[in-house]
Amino acid sequence: MTNQFQVGAKYLLDFPAEVPIASMRKIARQAKVQPATLVRLAQSLGFDGWASMKEVFVQSFRQTPKIYSNQAKKMVRSKSRSDMVGKTVAAQAANLSLIEDRNAQWLPQAVDILSSASCVYVAGFRSCFSPAFTLHYLYRLFRSSVVLLRGDAGTLELELRAVKADDVIVVMSFMPYSHETRRVTEAARKIGCKVLAITDSVVAPIAQNADCTLIISTDTPSFFPSVTSIVALVELLVEQLLVKEGMQAVSGIEFAEAQLHQSGAYIPLK
Repeated sequence: MTNQFQVGAKYLLDFPAEVPIASMRKIARQAKVQPATLVRLAQSLGFDGWASMKEVFVQSFRQTPKIYSNQAKKMVRSKSRSDMVGKTVAAQAANLSLIEDRNAQWLPQAVDILSSASCVYVAGFRSCFSPAFTLHYLYRLFRSSVVLLRGDAGTLELELRAVKADDVIVVMSFMPYSHETRRVTEAARKIGCKVLAITDSVVAPIAQNADCTLIISTDTPSFFPSVTSIVALVELLVEQLLVKEGMQAVSGIEFAEAQLHQSGAYIPLK
């Protein structure tokens, strides 16, 4: 980027909340660049112009999580529970519909990064632990070199010592972002291994230094961000990994299934 582009881009990243509510001229004045610089910056990044780039910030602003307790109060005070059900189902359907549109370009790259790694480490904390565990569980059915980073009893640094430069770390988080995921991505940067981020924004902390980023939506009328789309994306990612690895992966699943049944992990049907 030119010096002026760098100045403009830095302002947009430092003050993203200003973009949806301020005019382009006001933002240019505050960033100390010409309005035309912002237009050219947007075009250099692949947008038609300022308006289309601004829409990215508008969408991100809309996704800013509400205070949980305030949203919970609204739900409790709602007079129509049936209406609440309809709104929630519609929001979840919308989240799912965005998965392909947002990730069609990057999903093949994510699959290539994971399939070529010596070992895949998966990290997701708090509400993201569930989708992280899902990825670990499903992927392990046909690949043994998959490790879940848990950080139990403050041992995250101990677990990260095993990561090597030819490994990949999958990190999951959405706003408000988990502090542990920052520690994981910082460790990955020092080690030199690749990072696949699954998050809600291309400017999320874990996405800024990632080698590939997959985007999910967490919109919901409920009090807590939805994990529906991140779980769906994880299932889609594992599906694509299975297809890429072919019959070798199928053999792995057959072996895992046989072990599960022989060990009594499942209740036999009579």
